[in-house]
Amino acid sequence: MIKKSIFREYDIRGIFDEELNEQSVKLIGYFLGKKIAQLGGIVAIGYDARTHSPTLRDYLASGLNHSGCRVLDMGMVATPINYFANYNQPAEIDKNINASIMITGSHNPSQYNGFKITIDKKPFFGEDIYALGDEIIENADREIPNDPHTTLIDTRAAYIEYMVENFSHLKGLRKNIVIDCGNGVAGVAITEIFDRLDLRYKALFVNPDGTFPNHHPDPSEEENLQDIKKELEGDFDIGFAYDGDADRIAVLTKEQNIKGDMLAILFAKNMINPTVIGEVKCSSVMYNEIDKIGKAIMYKTGHSNLKVKIKEEQADLAAEVSGHIFFNDRYFGFDDALYATFRVLELLDKGYDLDKELALLPKLYSSEEIKIKTTEEEKFKIIEKLKEMLKTQPEDIPQIRDIIDVDGLRINFEDGWALVRASNTTPVLVTRFEASTLDLAQRYEKDINALILKAKEAL
Repeated sequence: MIKKSIFREYDIRGIFDEELNEQSVKLIGYFLGKKIAQLGGIVAIGYDARTHSPTLRDYLASGLNHSGCRVLDMGMVATPINYFANYNQPAEIDKNINASIMITGSHNPSQYNGFKITIDKKPFFGEDIYALGDEIIENADREIPNDPHTTLIDTRAAYIEYMVENFSHLKGLRKNIVIDCGNGVAGVAITEIFDRLDLRYKALFVNPDGTFPNHHPDPSEEENLQDIKKELEGDFDIGFAYDGDADRIAVLTKEQNIKGDMLAILFAKNMINPTVIGEVKCSSVMYNEIDKIGKAIMYKTGHSNLKVKIKEEQADLAAEVSGHIFFNDRYFGFDDALYATFRVLELLDKGYDLDKELALLPKLYSSEEIKIKTTEEEKFKIIEKLKEMLKTQPEDIPQIRDIIDVDGLRINFEDGWALVRASNTTPVLVTRFEASTLDLAQRYEKDINALILKAKEAL
């Protein structure tokens, strides 16, 4: 039985051998391959450090081959290297790549794995993934023969060469850098780039190990940053931590962990008249500051959504609070934590003091993302009920100025905002609160949580 729940908003994800098994993955490869074949049929695949990723590579290749595609194999790479393949002519063949598939569980526990899909340089997501799932489930009994043959390509070397060439001006930068690869796949490229640029650095947990023996590879959780924080107590000037597939970054100074929306401000100040896309969780400080020097646009959370929007708006940059950073300025518009590392180092090279720059910004009080457990069936219904309840001003919450519903509900008050949105990947509601004072932010949280409870009880 193939579960519909593995077909998510942004990718395909499930537990190895239970949900992502030989039958389901071969069918994913076959039906995806039929779509790719219409464009030319050249597909590049890569995989992360998880112990079962090579097995899934073989299943996937069998399905793709059966569909008539030619399968190129990058081996173990970071997700941004997989994306980069779509913009790089492989030396090994004389045709352009039509699609890429990254086999990765990202920052999820080690038993998980999944597929991030790019077709014709665009993310394959949302309704396309759901329709693919329906087609596969309808054909769940179809037999796909074993045929895992692939053509090896060295996209990793091409990516490293690109980085070294484009950041050659950083060669010999006199900053002490510490990086935490979290035993994910950042280490397959980042240390070689650092070495070739003659940078001074220390690398923690650089060897890929899908069991993640040192800490979970999710830099958005403070508990996973303890090792790098300890190093920053010494002589290091700047620290970078990466998630399991290296499309998400944490940037740390001796004083703070700089979130993605604050990074966006720093990057934007180094651009001329920038257009920047932010998600609904981003601080109002980001939108206000960028509007002073360019244009800020609020949009949906999710790497696939932001990749589409950045091209649609011809924006320079997009950012998520969690550390997905998308550069369309001098780059290709996809989220790449390794590339973002060097754009931060550029700021240091130009004399920016990151802490001093951020200290000049208006002071607001923001909560972390707060997750409220619910069910897949209830989460969107709760949002709709809340929306209905907020059509008239509730008596027991501060005066609402307006509501932005591009992704969940961002409720704007006179002195701050509250966000409630349904996660597209897990059975939770995600909330965040920001206000001019800590007391007010806590009041927003208390009042909105009470409303969520009422909405849930009313279902």
